[in-house]
Amino acid sequence: MREELDEIRAEALERVAAARSADELREIRVRLFGKKGALTQLMKRLGALPPAERPQAGTLVNETRALLEEAWEAKNDALAAEALTARLREETIDVTLPGTALPAGHKHPLSMVIEDIENIFIGMGFAVAEGPEIETDYYNFEALNLPADHPARDMQDSFYITEEFLLRSQTSPVQIRTMESMCPGLPVKIIAPGKVYRNDDDATHSPMFHQVEGLLVDRDVRMSDLKGVLLLFIREMFGPEREIRMRPSFFPFTEPSAEIDVSCMFCGGSGCRLCKGTGWIEILGSGMVHPRVLEMGGYDPGAATGFAFGVGVERVAMLKYGIDDMRLLFDNDIRFLRQF
Repeated sequence: MREELDEIRAEALERVAAARSADELREIRVRLFGKKGALTQLMKRLGALPPAERPQAGTLVNETRALLEEAWEAKNDALAAEALTARLREETIDVTLPGTALPAGHKHPLSMVIEDIENIFIGMGFAVAEGPEIETDYYNFEALNLPADHPARDMQDSFYITEEFLLRSQTSPVQIRTMESMCPGLPVKIIAPGKVYRNDDDATHSPMFHQVEGLLVDRDVRMSDLKGVLLLFIREMFGPEREIRMRPSFFPFTEPSAEIDVSCMFCGGSGCRLCKGTGWIEILGSGMVHPRVLEMGGYDPGAATGFAFGVGVERVAMLKYGIDDMRLLFDNDIRFLRQF
């Protein structure tokens, strides 16, 4: 058995020394120490030796096994070190080289328009208020003079979550929430930008879009105040030569109500395809706050009056930048967005 052990040891040491990869080394380990390995088979044969020879033979096998395992581990460590050195050499980074410049992004046109609107009204003393996008039926409709049986609800195909909760169809609920929190303080002077949701989708409508509601409640607020504020807003947004006109309309939460048209910024009011030859483009809805809405907000209609308005941010962006399809604002086409 000694001669056989010497042969196994010599051959194994030679193979370990010649190994050039971890795979070769693993194969050598299996041939030596696996279930059918050379040393394993010798260990199994110890039981067949005479009792007097077994201790010495077992000692020789164990010494050989320990020697080969030590040689194998040393070679394995050496190969791992070589692999690490080669990898570090290949992946070396020259930190003195200039970095790769990344293209700079910019704001989305809707974000720019919202910021413009906010800055204009902040300059007129309005504060920016926010409210939840998941709203109760009470704040979204009832507190705005739209009870459950009101026919005006048919104008808004809303996304209901339950009978009580829905995705808000307008940012008007922020007006009620603000009045409740400030009552009886005056003035209440806010704009409420945010996302709203309606079941509508075509070239000029989106199921998700942005609105900015405005509210001013104080003593002796008049329709002329509303017109002056909106005229300043329109001229700041579209240019000092713009004019506005007010057309009678209906909104449940204002009385009287008016649609606001702006003189066409494309033809200057002479008439073109975009304004359908009229020289005017509808821009927003407005009116004096309905007494019922003031009461729901906690204010006495006999002591305070106010005006409110609502403008669609997408519509302003389309007019400001000459965009003819609202869906372009949500498609995330980089070719379109690079224009702004």
